[in-house]
Amino acid sequence: MLVQQRGKTNYLAGLGAEDSVARDYSDRGCQVISQRFRGKRGEIDLVVQDGPTTVFVEVKKAKTHAGAALRVTGTKIRRLFMTAEEYLSRLSTGMMTDMRFDVALVDEMGRVEIRENALMA
Repeated sequence: MLVQQRGKTNYLAGLGAEDSVARDYSDRGCQVISQRFRGKRGEIDLVVQDGPTTVFVEVKKAKTHAGAALRVTGTKIRRLFMTAEEYLSRLSTGMMTDMRFDVALVDEMGRVEIRENALMA
């Protein structure tokens, strides 16, 4: 029972973190297009329009921003890229769409740190 409760608490905390990050992007003048986009290959926490750029955002929450950053694994990144490809296939511009991949880190105090273009070489 305790494990179920902890899982539910973590799930709700994650949703709260995503909502905080969505507000942060909105405050920056971006338009949130989708929250929790589910594709066949995975989920994208947020899809945001920043001017002409479509932004795919991975949100991670932990005690510290550094701890949250460590939760962005190679497996998660590959799944994010595949899901973004699926999302882009629905757009008329497809893979020619101007895009970037951001990572949004949320610490235990609810502070948001956005690392723009964090997943591109």
